[in-house]
Amino acid sequence: MQAHVGDRLVTESNKVDTPRREGEIVEVRGADGGPPYVVRWADGHEGLVYPGDDAHVVAADN
Repeated sequence: MQAHVGDRLVTESNKVDTPRREGEIVEVRGADGGPPYVVRWADGHEGLVYPGDDAHVVAADN
């Protein structure tokens, strides 16, 4: 997985009736765009994320 600042991280839910999480990548700490990422989630919280198999990156519109 590779990302850039401004891309969106989407984490799909593995539970019924639980929505997926989406957030903006505000910092890339791994080499060559790899994880971990600092993500600002839709609720305003920020956290360091090591995405799992249930996550994918959506490129920012340029």
